[in-house]
Amino acid sequence: MIPLQIHHLTPSFFISKTTPLHSSLPLPHLISPTSQRTKIYLKPNPFSFPPILLSNPTFKFVRASASQASSFSTNEEESTEISPELEDLSPDGVVYKKTLALVECSMFAALTGLVYFLSNSLAIENYFGCFFSLPIVITSMRWGISTGRKTMVATTMLLLVLSGPVKALTYLLKHGLVGFTMGGLWRSGANWGLSILLCTIVRSLGAVGYVLISSFLISENILALITINIHASLTFIFTASGIYTVPSMGVIYALFGTLVLINSGSFMFLLHLLYSVFLTRLGMKSSLRLPRWLEKAI
Repeated sequence: MIPLQIHHLTPSFFISKTTPLHSSLPLPHLISPTSQRTKIYLKPNPFSFPPILLSNPTFKFVRASASQASSFSTNEEESTEISPELEDLSPDGVVYKKTLALVECSMFAALTGLVYFLSNSLAIENYFGCFFSLPIVITSMRWGISTGRKTMVATTMLLLVLSGPVKALTYLLKHGLVGFTMGGLWRSGANWGLSILLCTIVRSLGAVGYVLISSFLISENILALITINIHASLTFIFTASGIYTVPSMGVIYALFGTLVLINSGSFMFLLHLLYSVFLTRLGMKSSLRLPRWLEKAI
């Protein structure tokens, strides 16, 4: 008879630290005829994740010194200040205004030169003659007398290139000097009486100069022809009215000058009216010094 032997077996388990037991296993047989050891091997769980360690966040407070704070404040002030280049390019800057004045001057000069050239080529100068001085007056009123002078010179040089010296001198004597005089007087705040008087003198001198230039170009004394015709007309009128006197050449020259002044004065008066209405419609009434009757009419 074989005696029973009882062996206390200590089963060996290999358990992963991260994988719990997912199934219950049967207990091993403690009593067996043969000494057998039961070993259990547990497979790790493929869906397990490593543990997340949570730690309390730590914040470090840095204390800035007084010198660093002052440097920060000065940097902020410098960043808020506008550089001189940006100030010049602003709408109120000096460079911006000079550039705008130069652009307007060149545009008005090109427009006036082109219109004058086409009107002379198509023989319609008499229909647009009252508008050739307007760009010079506008630039003088907006940007100053020097800008009006630049517009006059630029237009004259453009006509010199396009049409030659005769047309350039004709524009300068009949329209350029008149517009420059009117724009300068209006810019300085002169009244209408003084402005019309001076512009009439300038217009008359320009007309006489135009006659002299034309006489030189055609090799004929046009001024003498005009005075001779006036002398003949006066003699005929005196004879028809029963006055048998012959006027002297001094009287003829005085009469000629008077007629030129009357013609230029009436033209400049109408030109003042036209330009005043035109500039008022452009919103420049505050810079004009108009008579009371004209202000009420406008």
